[in-house]
Amino acid sequence: MKEFVFTYPTKVYFGEGAAPKALKEYLGAMGKTVMLAYGGGSIKANGIYEELKAVLEEGGKEVVDFSGIMSNPTYAKVQEGAALVKDKQVDFILAAGGGSVIDCCKVISAQAKLQEDIWEMEYSSYKFPTEGIPMGAVVTASGTGAEMNAGAVITCEDKNWKGPIVGMPARFAVLDPAYTASVPRMQVLSGAFDTLSHAMETYLGNSDQDNVSDDVALAIMKNTVVNMRRLLKDINDMEARGNLMWDSAMAENGILKVGRLTDFQAHQMEHQLGAYTDCNHGQGLAVIHPAYYRHILKDAEGKFERFGKEVFGVETAQEGVEALAEFIKECGLPTKLTELKSKVEITPEILRKVADTSNIIKCGPRELGRDEIYEILMECM
Repeated sequence: MKEFVFTYPTKVYFGEGAAPKALKEYLGAMGKTVMLAYGGGSIKANGIYEELKAVLEEGGKEVVDFSGIMSNPTYAKVQEGAALVKDKQVDFILAAGGGSVIDCCKVISAQAKLQEDIWEMEYSSYKFPTEGIPMGAVVTASGTGAEMNAGAVITCEDKNWKGPIVGMPARFAVLDPAYTASVPRMQVLSGAFDTLSHAMETYLGNSDQDNVSDDVALAIMKNTVVNMRRLLKDINDMEARGNLMWDSAMAENGILKVGRLTDFQAHQMEHQLGAYTDCNHGQGLAVIHPAYYRHILKDAEGKFERFGKEVFGVETAQEGVEALAEFIKECGLPTKLTELKSKVEITPEILRKVADTSNIIKCGPRELGRDEIYEILMECM
């Protein structure tokens, strides 16, 4: 293993009734004004909004709503939120939603404390924020693990770019499986596949076979597959949903990544695909992963063989990749780009742009060139 320093700053409250418990414990540290941030309003329909707001108001907090955070949150929405925080003198941000809401709020937290534009600061000056408005996260759709770290994925529409911006981590995170009860079946499975992708991408980076992080990653992958199959039988299996929530957190809290390099090339391709198409992240990954893995199979044959044996119970590296492809079909996830919901028609011309602007990872099993990325994307048509 390589040298590392590991910090785990987010306090996790897991299980039924975790949200009121967490909020009551943090009320004294929240200040007077709390911004309650959420997406399209599903938390109002399922009662979560009223539950959270009631605890905050009973604790004497002034609640400021910030709604309408979209899937694939935009940079414009980040700036809108940061302006609201400054205008209302918000003391604490409570993000209630899935990865999009939480990612947006992590960057809002940092931007609200800065005088300069955070994208320019990070990508032109190569500096990163050191402080932000304190925030907490209540997860209502799991899979991204966004509640576990400071990283966020934001879409800059004017740049046709979707990628990482470092914000501030949540002080605490609420993981109550009951809060995911109203999430549609396909969204649940798409989110869970994102968890599987995170663990696979971490596992396939350059590292020795005996790296302890690999062993943990394989266990997370196997548990994710087992519990996704449980949901295929009963989408309301709360124990399975709870297991997947913790798999999601474990995949992105840093434990799998310590002492090793990671891959995440499939994520980079999907991010740029999302920048041009606004497709669902987990579903985009489901389409890309098998095609990408067929290209790099010989570059990490030993790892794919172990993956196949421990996660899917097959014998060879190639069988492992094909077992993953069959599992994606079993879950009813898209297998072709043409099956994705997209804001534009996905054409070879669009995919050429995606390939030409994708971030290229240099620490995976093998560095790809832009023509090979285009080849992979075309194989997904």
